[in-house]
Amino acid sequence: MSLKQRLAKKEILVAPGVYDGLTASQAASAGFDALYLSGAAVAYTRLGSPDIGLTTMSEMADTIAKIRDRVPAHLIVDADTGFGNALNAQRTMRTYERMGANALQLEDQTYPKRCGHLKDKSLIGPAEMVGKIQAMADARQSDDTLIIARTDSIAVEGYEAALERAEAYMTAGADVLFIEAPRSREELASIAVQFADRIPLLANMVEGGATPVTDANDLESLGYSIAIFPGGIVRAQAKTAQDYYASLAQHGSNKPFSTRMFDFDGLNDVIGTNDMLAKGAKYDGSAD
Repeated sequence: MSLKQRLAKKEILVAPGVYDGLTASQAASAGFDALYLSGAAVAYTRLGSPDIGLTTMSEMADTIAKIRDRVPAHLIVDADTGFGNALNAQRTMRTYERMGANALQLEDQTYPKRCGHLKDKSLIGPAEMVGKIQAMADARQSDDTLIIARTDSIAVEGYEAALERAEAYMTAGADVLFIEAPRSREELASIAVQFADRIPLLANMVEGGATPVTDANDLESLGYSIAIFPGGIVRAQAKTAQDYYASLAQHGSNKPFSTRMFDFDGLNDVIGTNDMLAKGAKYDGSAD
């Protein structure tokens, strides 16, 4: 089933954030059939930097390829602003699609961008964003590769302007709408009243962000088709890493922390080491 076909179902699609092959394989093992590759999560983990436009298109493409090598799940990928103008957006579409992305999320911020829940963002004009959407649609190889159009207008131009931009982006050919950072459940609901019957909607759940974190069942009842939790895994692992390093520095050993971590065999079970070695043995003659 393609991602487009999956979104035609009433049941909401929950896509947890991932940033590498390990997190992707763990999320898939937990039962998720769609994953969200967050540009912010890649910036946090690969660069140790905030989400302020420092991650490059090639770094994201490399990450897509590594995840696709590990899991078959639908992969929704943050394409930021397309990393430049409409021609850059087309190149991003071709590259991401070739690496295995099933959907690209494009936003209407200027480049370099900022995290959607940071202040002092700035936007390109609606006409330029419309052109980028059309350019990406022209560049994709398969109609099953979806374009998710995101507007950050609520924080910059206001709620009504965000709705106007979303209408324009839908008309331009977006397959999914993502109106970033609604400030209340009432705004989430109002967005759904205007759009949910015409196009799939994506809701972004960011712990501590501008939008109140709402569970998937509630978002489904409002009319949303996709709920992403893009940075939760990084926040969880960063807290664990902070505690782990503090414990090691204090005790000079991992023993006090051992109940909060996998041992050698435990991690190998998680990543499927024995299965992979057995598969390799079929080809090198050692399985005879």
